Amino acid sequence: MYYQPEWEVPPMRERTKSVMVEADTVRGVRQKLAGRNYNIELVQEMSEAHLEYEKQSDQFEVER
Repeated sequence: MYYQPEWEVPPMRERTKSVMVEADTVRGVRQKLAGRNYNIELVQEMSEAHLEYEKQSDQFEVER
């Protein structure tokens, strides 16, 4: 999922962050993150190949 960390600040490409969230649906992702002050830009499903690539990173984390 791509998001801006602050809701009140106008979106800027340079401030876009990403987080991986485990959920069955886009709605499920949004529900899990509802309590955070994120301006969600895009929720995108990851392919298995992309997930395996991301797992190789030392900073890999999945929100559950």
